[in-house]
Amino acid sequence: MPFKKANHTHGRLSVKALSQSANTLACASGSWRIWSLSDGYVDLPAECLKYPSNKVCRQTEPPQRDASLVRLSVNCFLFDRSGMDRVLIDCGAGRSWDPTMGHLVEAMAEAGIDTSSVTMIALTHAHGDHINGLLMPDGRRAFSGLRKIVIGEDAVEEFLAEPVLEEFRSLLAPVNGGDRLADHLRAVDIPGHARGHMGYLLNTDEDDVLFCGDLIHVPAVQFSRPELTWAYDDDEAVARASRIKLLQDAANAHTWLAGAHLGRPGIGSVIEEGQGYAFIPVA
Repeated sequence: MPFKKANHTHGRLSVKALSQSANTLACASGSWRIWSLSDGYVDLPAECLKYPSNKVCRQTEPPQRDASLVRLSVNCFLFDRSGMDRVLIDCGAGRSWDPTMGHLVEAMAEAGIDTSSVTMIALTHAHGDHINGLLMPDGRRAFSGLRKIVIGEDAVEEFLAEPVLEEFRSLLAPVNGGDRLADHLRAVDIPGHARGHMGYLLNTDEDDVLFCGDLIHVPAVQFSRPELTWAYDDDEAVARASRIKLLQDAANAHTWLAGAHLGRPGIGSVIEEGQGYAFIPVA
């Protein structure tokens, strides 16, 4: 479903940065507050990035010294406004994978956010770096005030395949693309990367912000070359088609994107540039 053009004042994007620290960014749009929160990063083989022919792409310029790796930021996002649930998009890796990830709780403390204030988590999909942060390393629940976990219907089975997450079964609220979570928020189907991969579109009355999960893994390359695929996508051809369509829709409708693996702060606008696109982070 193409995005509708948001009602931007004088045609300009209106998300504004309020404050920034090493691992957090606070923004405002209308009466909404939006935070970008770093869970850390992960270094993965550069050969995961491929041309449609399945040939490995060698054109990346990774930010670290080892040219065989690319560094992926791991971002989570939180938003609220007065009288509404405080919603967290994804919850990071916990300490289940690499020690460079699993730092969401520290980032929330850095931003002055009480973890118990999160009442709803909306998961983009059920990969470990998006769901395992539900639990602290000692096994305690990370979000004591949590009442609901929104997740794509097709991702439920994979979520429950993690035995330690069985205790959250009663909180799961499966959704499909197009479902409304509230008047201001709806689920957007973004197929290809994982089963039940969902985006969540927030309308602030001034802007549309799409929390797009793993639509893009290597932003330095995949905005300008959206046809390049990622080896960890379940279906690379479908993921490619989703990325190309969504970037076109976002550029046309002036929709903000907030992505799990976009470089910090991970939220910004998209414009057409050459044969592809450019990403302009919140300033």
